[in-house]
Amino acid sequence: MKQKHFITTIACLTLFFVYNNCRAQANSTSTVKNEIEKTNTLYFNLFEKNDGSIVNLYTDDACLLAPNMPPISGREALEKDFKDTFAAGKVKGVKFQTSYIYGDGKEYVTEEGSWQVFDLSGKLLDDGKYLKLWKRTSAGWKIFRDSFNSNHKAQ
Repeated sequence: MKQKHFITTIACLTLFFVYNNCRAQANSTSTVKNEIEKTNTLYFNLFEKNDGSIVNLYTDDACLLAPNMPPISGREALEKDFKDTFAAGKVKGVKFQTSYIYGDGKEYVTEEGSWQVFDLSGKLLDDGKYLKLWKRTSAGWKIFRDSFNSNHKAQ
């Protein structure tokens, strides 16, 4: 009888720890998702203003993996890419919609979502999906890898 109580107690304690660990992980992921969504809103606002400080949302060793071109790696390359994009004057803004966050929220998380790009008059130019790998830094969560592609065939 004592052995049955012991096994029941161990089973209950195991379930308690597993439940609390899962709950803590869910809370952590929820907090990270909120932080990422705030950063995505800031990204939209900075992009709309052609503000080069947008690169501060990326890690120093970040890599932008855009379709049909080589990777854009590092701060200098990102600064040049944003400067060129802003100078072209064709895009007014971008918008991200987070669908899922994967990971434990400790050092890295992956964001999956959809994006939209708008012209100067606010008309939708293109839309697609993305994956971003976020890295926790001393300054908060920053984009470490940014990969995206269109929902439409290249023209």
